[in-house]
Amino acid sequence: MRLVVDLNRCQGYAQCAFLAPDVFAMHGEESLVYNPQAEQEHRERVARAVAACPVQAITADGPDGFAGGASDAAR
Repeated sequence: MRLVVDLNRCQGYAQCAFLAPDVFAMHGEESLVYNPQAEQEHRERVARAVAACPVQAITADGPDGFAGGASDAAR
């Protein structure tokens, strides 16, 4: 699964880091670091993290058709 975070849009709310700590982490109080090639085993947690982002800064896609931002992940 490929992840892209718009770091200009990200406000550091850290909902993604709380919901998918194996993929997202906060470095300091405002800087997000993440694995852009998340494993499929993290798909469910990543989908929740995408849906929980208050500014919809995360997009994800993968071979199984999961694609898009928060509205797509909430399916």
